[in-house]
Amino acid sequence: MRHIKEKNKDNFNPQWSFLFNAVIDSFDLREIELTGRQFTWANSLTDPTYEKLNRVLMTTEWELKYPLVTVHALDRGVSDHTPLLLETGDPAFSGHPKQFKMELSWLSHEDFKEKVKEIWIQPVVGQNSVQRWNRKMEALRKHLRGWARHHHGVYKAQKENLQKVVTNLDTQAEIRNLSQGERDQLETARDDLIKLLREEELRFYQRAKATDVLLGDNNTRYFQMIANGKHRKKRIFSLEHEGGG
Repeated sequence: MRHIKEKNKDNFNPQWSFLFNAVIDSFDLREIELTGRQFTWANSLTDPTYEKLNRVLMTTEWELKYPLVTVHALDRGVSDHTPLLLETGDPAFSGHPKQFKMELSWLSHEDFKEKVKEIWIQPVVGQNSVQRWNRKMEALRKHLRGWARHHHGVYKAQKENLQKVVTNLDTQAEIRNLSQGERDQLETARDDLIKLLREEELRFYQRAKATDVLLGDNNTRYFQMIANGKHRKKRIFSLEHEGGG
């Protein structure tokens, strides 16, 4: 067991859980959250003891490959142990979740609100207000998915072009003096690139759900690693263990 909440009785030894968590953290493993039950083992006494003895651990690389993975507790029947069902999600998953998710970075686009308004005011057929609402949301999600894919392609091309301009002019500045026009072009390209990178940082910040790092601090790579499952909770560094207790 890893925590006292994984047992329904008070006779819990934190020393063993400390060692168990230390081993898990030393291998940079992450536990897949269990659904369906709180405990996975029980004895047959009148006042039974319930414990969570079974669990599924994974590496961050495995989580990156199967980001939709779930673990569900099945009916244990007459057994003391509860069987666990591991599902990896879509086996053909290519890295883009199928579920719709609003991106905060979309709000930075001037045409976003107008696009939402344009789709939302379109009439839909429905027997009641709930059904009409659901169909409006379905139409909006469908449109925004396509809008986001198109914008991502445009964004990628703009970023590559701006990076080429900056790199080329920076390289030229190493061997000669740039003209005033070239200096203005370099400054404009850098400003535009910063705006694009800011949007990228905001996107990964939202996906990472990190609250301990400020925005606008050139942490895009950090946020991306968390969003991709690279963020580990190093519990061993936050515990104090004295006297072997």
